[in-house]
Amino acid sequence: MSGKHERSQLERKTMMLDEPISRVIPKMAIPTIIAFLINSIYSLADTYFVSSLGTNATAAVSVNASLDQLIMMAGSMLALGANSYIARLLGQSNEKKASQVLSTAFFLAAGLGTVLMILGNVFMLPMVRLLGATPTCERYSVDYATFVLYAAPFMAANFVMNQCLRSEGSATLSMVGMGFGGILNCVLDPIFIFGLDMGVAGASLATAISKWVSFGILVFPYLTRRSVLHLSIRNFCFCRDIIQEVVSVGSSSMFRSGLAVVAGIMLNNIAGSISDSVLAAIGVCTKVMMFPFGIILGFGNGFQPVAGFNWGAKRYDRVQESYRFSAKVAIIGAAVMGLFVAVFADTFVVLFAGSDQEMRRIGVICMVSQCIALPIQAWVMVVNMLCAALGNAKGALALSTSRQGTCFLPILFPMAWVLGSYGVATVQATADVLTLVLAVPILIGMKKKIASARLAQEALQNAPEREGAVSGIPMERY
Repeated sequence: MSGKHERSQLERKTMMLDEPISRVIPKMAIPTIIAFLINSIYSLADTYFVSSLGTNATAAVSVNASLDQLIMMAGSMLALGANSYIARLLGQSNEKKASQVLSTAFFLAAGLGTVLMILGNVFMLPMVRLLGATPTCERYSVDYATFVLYAAPFMAANFVMNQCLRSEGSATLSMVGMGFGGILNCVLDPIFIFGLDMGVAGASLATAISKWVSFGILVFPYLTRRSVLHLSIRNFCFCRDIIQEVVSVGSSSMFRSGLAVVAGIMLNNIAGSISDSVLAAIGVCTKVMMFPFGIILGFGNGFQPVAGFNWGAKRYDRVQESYRFSAKVAIIGAAVMGLFVAVFADTFVVLFAGSDQEMRRIGVICMVSQCIALPIQAWVMVVNMLCAALGNAKGALALSTSRQGTCFLPILFPMAWVLGSYGVATVQATADVLTLVLAVPILIGMKKKIASARLAQEALQNAPEREGAVSGIPMERY
């Protein structure tokens, strides 16, 4: 096993440091993109099958999207922080420390998920009301939240394993774990919702089972020692340097998820105060836009470990090259996807709205506006991932909290007050455009950081030459 492990490490280093960037990033990103797409399909499948139960049931699924964000917040901080730190450690050939980071993040995430599961079940009704459930969809919201909460510890741990498998270059294993669970959910949805007549609770149970299965698949390579890193309670190390590194970078993800929860709750409450149709329309738009968002995020997850690994290995030229390549592909790809979704926006919404004309109208406006802003969001995501990869916690935090925080919350109430349902439908796209105000100066700072590191490295490499020239000793003597 040790020989196989060493070969795996050598192959990974060769890929990260020597293969063309235009091949490495897609190789890392494609499995993750596929996994995100499958995840989006099963999330959309929940909404599609539940929509046959009526607009109120569809609105309930929209409300519980904020519950998913809460669970994500429990694991994403540890997952993203561990991903960044592990990529840099592997670039420095420090596999033992990287395994400690993985194990610490994994068990902490599972613990946070368990706390959320307990509190959610104890305070179920107040929770769904806080998330934005209206009196007409409250019962459906409780049904959907019940089984999802039981899967919370596994969902939080899944985030960590997904990110850490990517950081060690095993994106395909991550794809299999996420993808198989997604396919299973699509199969179980109609069986539980209609075959067993469980209604919305059936969609919740199908989701929970898919998360449990994904956990089993993702943990398998760690338990059987088929991964580069080793997951073990003995590697759990609640030490200062690990917690500081993980939290400093991962806090950006935690605040992003936290603000997404706050933004979702506020948006749900405002939309629900107008009508269940508006609430359902916003939810359907969110589910559909998960497809292009998932591709963008998957691509970013392919770019981040490449940039982080090369930064740790002091290959600053490849860090620069990876950013330029990723920014160009992200912008062009987002523009093409945005155009496609905008053209077929009405067709997508009709699948869920049926004869509800208000839901159809608001859904189309929401979807088209976000498609227009999609290239901006894609570029900002690349800058965000660059900050996370290079350990710039402040930059990553500022950008990750801008889309549904600093650029979203201040304009939500004014737009809803002035424009009503149209303001609710277009507020996210407006916030996406405003994120440019933060992203441009942060990128300038990151480019200066990379350039300074590269100049310092070149000066260090040229120092022996200058010393030899001064002493008059030919360099061949060295």
